This record gives sequence, structure tokens and C-alpha cells, in this order.
Amino acid sequence: MADATLTNEPSDLPDTQSYPPPFKPHPSDTLYGGYTRFELELEFVTMLSSPLYLNHLASLKLLQAPDFLAYLTYLQYWSRPEYIKYLNYPGPTLRALELLQEERFRTEILSPEVVGKLMQEGVRGSVEFQGR
Repeated sequence: MADATLTNEPSDLPDTQSYPPPFKPHPSDTLYGGYTRFELELEFVTMLSSPLYLNHLASLKLLQAPDFLAYLTYLQYWSRPEYIKYLNYPGPTLRALELLQEERFRTEILSPEVVGKLMQEGVRGSVEFQGR
């Protein structure tokens, strides 16, 4: 009887519309420090699920920079089904991307009370921003 364990061989992986899995970059992918753009953006959006990281970005005044805000808008593509499946924490990550589109949230995330509330709600599994 054949062993049912996955070996990460292409034949063992689900079909992803002929795209290689993210851990095996396509030979034509440009590498940035040894990583593909997909891998770098995945790591970054994953970090957005942390209220402490959002607070850190706000403290650096990045959440006021027009170029950074444009990048956050660009990252909305992670909400599409073909990308969401790669997120470890899709709920908090996508909620953070959504909240970061609001100017009021970008200001209020500097508050330790808002960060604490987001952390508590994230632990319960339902991140809601009610600081309005």
C-alpha cells in the first residue's frame, strides 16, 4: 500500500492553476534578497494581523505617508480567494487591511487602549474596531 504522506512534489500538491506553490519560486521570478515578491508581501501582510505591529507602523508615522497608504491599498488583492488561502490568520489580516484604509483608525491605533482592545478581540477570534 502506498504511503499517504505528502512529499511536496508537484504531483502531491493541489492544482493552483498551473502556478508553482509559493515556496518553490518560478525560475523567472525576480528575487529580492533571495525571496520572491510574493513571499515578501505575504510576510508583510501576515505581520499586519498584530495590533502591536500596527502601533509600531503608526509610531514611525508610516501610516501618514501617501506612498505607504498607496501600498496598503495595493495589498487589498490578498482578499481574493486565490491569495487568501496562503494567509495564516486571514480574519485579523484582512480586517487590519480594511481598517488601515480608514484615517481615523490610522490615528487611533497609536492609543495603547485601542491596541489592547484589538489584542483581546483578536484572541477571541473576532477583531472589531469600535473606538468610534
